[in-house]
Amino acid sequence: MRIHVIQTGTVAIKQRQVHGIGHGFQRRLNTLLDSRWTEPLPIYVWVIDHPEGVIVVDTGETSRVAEPGYFPWWHPYFRFGVREWVRPEEEVGPQLRALGIEPSDVRWLVMTHLHTDHAGGLHHFPKTEILLSRAEFDVAAGWRGRLEGYLLPAFGPFPVSHVLTQAADVLLVPTPGHTAGHLSVIVLEDDHAVMLAGDTSYTQQLMRDKVVDGVAPNDQVYQQTSHCIHTYTQQMPTVYLPTHDPDSAQRLAARTTVAFPNTTTPG
Repeated sequence: MRIHVIQTGTVAIKQRQVHGIGHGFQRRLNTLLDSRWTEPLPIYVWVIDHPEGVIVVDTGETSRVAEPGYFPWWHPYFRFGVREWVRPEEEVGPQLRALGIEPSDVRWLVMTHLHTDHAGGLHHFPKTEILLSRAEFDVAAGWRGRLEGYLLPAFGPFPVSHVLTQAADVLLVPTPGHTAGHLSVIVLEDDHAVMLAGDTSYTQQLMRDKVVDGVAPNDQVYQQTSHCIHTYTQQMPTVYLPTHDPDSAQRLAARTTVAFPNTTTPG
């Protein structure tokens, strides 16, 4: 089994989206009104070359973000809160082929959540079985999903999980916080785990510090998930890989594990 990393362009967001200030609606408003941008951050896709079939985690972004009218003109976040740069050759389809994998050969596509920078490449997988949480689907569908901008036995500290492979070495775990139905993928390798963490945090350090991001709908849920992740890394050395952390690819290559301190309990 091998894990590959693909970068589908870059994204810049407001500093207060990375490090939220305030609570609830006020935190989101503070994020939108922030004048400071992050440096361009990677948009990573993870490819698990597994004996039972290729598993892709998230699809990354589409190059159509550069087209006028691709994002809804009326949505303030897409007008003022995000900047993306993706070339056609950076999309997940061409990059999978460069690895010798046809998108049609992917057995499972796991969506951590349905924000555009994670789901923009869905069109590359018309025949693939797509897995996501029911909560995420319900939130993303309909008018609420448009406004928001867009499992299952326990596993360690996670209240539920879904074992994806017969070898029981790839699991889906719920990690709500960034979105209500966010999930992450845990790959078990020998004496450590690799956690493909989506947007549970924007960097490893932010997860270490349990910093709530600027668009999370519920502080308490976010902190409960942070507590579960901290607890899990205490139980199992974990390579923690958020999608937009510039150091994630290097940590994957080196299999650099972390055990987050866990001195508090969730509220």
